[in-house]
Amino acid sequence: MATSPTPSISTGSIDLNTVFQDAASQFRGLDPNQPGQWPALPKLVAWSFVAVVVVVMGWFNLLSDAHDHFDAEVAKEPALKEDYRNKLGQAVNLSELRKQKLQVEEYVTQLEKQLPGKAEMDALLSDINQAGLGRGLQFELFRPGQSVVKDYYAELPIALRVSGRYHDVGAFAADVANLSRIVTLHDISIEGNRGADNLVMEATARTYRYLDTTELESIRKSNAAKRPGGTP
Repeated sequence: MATSPTPSISTGSIDLNTVFQDAASQFRGLDPNQPGQWPALPKLVAWSFVAVVVVVMGWFNLLSDAHDHFDAEVAKEPALKEDYRNKLGQAVNLSELRKQKLQVEEYVTQLEKQLPGKAEMDALLSDINQAGLGRGLQFELFRPGQSVVKDYYAELPIALRVSGRYHDVGAFAADVANLSRIVTLHDISIEGNRGADNLVMEATARTYRYLDTTELESIRKSNAAKRPGGTP
């Protein structure tokens, strides 16, 4: 009994069985070490696979970077919340902070009034001298030194050596501390005066004066000139 041949599927003039068989034959006997010699269809499939892998890896890398950025932003959240609470507290207490600012400015103004100007320095030196003479002390040395200019004020050291009774020396130190202008005593040394009942005190009195507008402008220009590329 004769068998009938296997029917082949065809669409129009294209024999699909033949197409499939031809495509499958291109994948037989491929040498993985010689991909350049593969037929066109395996090359196309291989390149498509590689392209898909590259796209997928790039996508995951992109997502990873985005996730890292997201984590970094999340980590900033506590600090931002704390900063927000601090600023909110400042905003709520703004009127009180302004009052405190005015109080500080008034305090600074009072301190500035305790600093003599350049024209008042001679009078202040005379006050220090009179404070000692008023207590019956004898000045063996009264030598103003060279002024040391700071950012906003100048410091004038005065070398002192006075002799007198114990209580008078102590009263002189108290009088200097109570002057209307700021005067401080440093490097105090007290010794007995040989052959007498009084003491000898050596010290450095330091007084301070504020800088006038001209001096401040000169310092600003000098500092600007010292900076690299600075202009007065």
